[in-house]
Order: sequence, then C-alpha cells, then structure tokens
Amino acid sequence: MQLETAPADFRFPTTNQTRHCFTRYIEYHRCTQAKGEGAPECDKFAKYYRSLCPNEWVEKWNEQRENGCFPGPL
Repeated sequence: MQLETAPADFRFPTTNQTRHCFTRYIEYHRCTQAKGEGAPECDKFAKYYRSLCPNEWVEKWNEQRENGCFPGPL
C-alpha cells in the first residue's frame, strides 16, 4: 500500500494546514450526507482529512457531530 496525503490545494497556500484539514473533514461529511455512507466518491475526502488532521481533532469533531454541536457547516 502506498502512503499518500491530500494534494496541494490553492485555497491553502501556507504551511499551516489547520484550515485545509477542517475543510476536508467537512467535505467528506457533506459527501456522505449527499451520496450515502460508504459511497466510493467520498473515499478521497476521507483519505485527505485522515492524512491532514490529528486523530484527537477527528475524535472531538465526531463526538460534536453526534451531539449536534459541531461548529462547522455540514
């Protein structure tokens, strides 16, 4: 298996990838809402946010989504 990360994105030109991580997380969840859980079209977004975001953040965001208090636009 080849290890990959998200491709460069002109919306995030700096080395700080916090916003890139957050955006990719949101894109993944929007995709699964639109196409269904496990939709292959969403796999790339999952790969991107998992490679960019610290696990602690993802766990916190998942918990917030489950509790209905996620701060982002899903």
